[in-house]
Amino acid sequence: MRHHPLASLLIFAVLPAAAAPTLNDTGQTTCFDGSSMVGCSETSTGDSSSYPRQDGRFGRDALAGAAKLTKKGAGDVGFDYTKIANDGSALPDTATHGTAAKDWACTKDNTTGLVWEVKTTDGGLRDQGWYYSWYSTDSNSNGGNPGYPGHDFNCGYTLSQCNTSAYVAAVNTKSLCGSNKWRVPSVSELQGIVHFGKMVPSIEPSFFEPSAFSNSSWSWTASNYAPDAGFAWVVYFTDGGVYYGNKGYDGITVRVVSSSQ
Repeated sequence: MRHHPLASLLIFAVLPAAAAPTLNDTGQTTCFDGSSMVGCSETSTGDSSSYPRQDGRFGRDALAGAAKLTKKGAGDVGFDYTKIANDGSALPDTATHGTAAKDWACTKDNTTGLVWEVKTTDGGLRDQGWYYSWYSTDSNSNGGNPGYPGHDFNCGYTLSQCNTSAYVAAVNTKSLCGSNKWRVPSVSELQGIVHFGKMVPSIEPSFFEPSAFSNSSWSWTASNYAPDAGFAWVVYFTDGGVYYGNKGYDGITVRVVSSSQ
């Protein structure tokens, strides 16, 4: 049998590198001179000689402070958010929270493209006062430890088992904000909405909570704690820190996210 002269050649194609994800800035706009806080912006030089390249002098936050950042929506410093209605339509910044089709129920992060659930205070499925254990039977993502199915009372009897997987499934049946692809966020995704320029809460309440934030300060992520899969990462929105929590602990809330809407 004769072979084509090119049959034994290996053809290599140079593929474009995957685009790096667009990330939020930190919200930090304060600089320090070693003993006290000083003002800073992308062009400030007062802190540069001894304490150069401080976070507050660079990035989206500094651009916003210098009135050089264009936003699709609104938000403090470099954050750019748009309120989303129950039916998935975009809303003005003045929209109020509610259960009607055109009421605010979610928030789109225009920087990352992610759409976030906004908690309620109505005692229903998505009430900010409910708590969940971490649970997933997906062996590809649970690190070999599925966690704990939970009880029914920690989430106000809105579910037969108050755990993260059950909550995600329940929200998806509602097609919240026009999406049925809600999931538990990764630790990097959830930490991306932390506002390190604020404390208690370290987030923008005007785009995420209709009322007090204390009950939903601790929030589960889908990310396992690598040294011990009996734990998963948790973001603490009182100070913006990231900690690991026992998957069986059922005193932590969950804020779901959707990559499409």
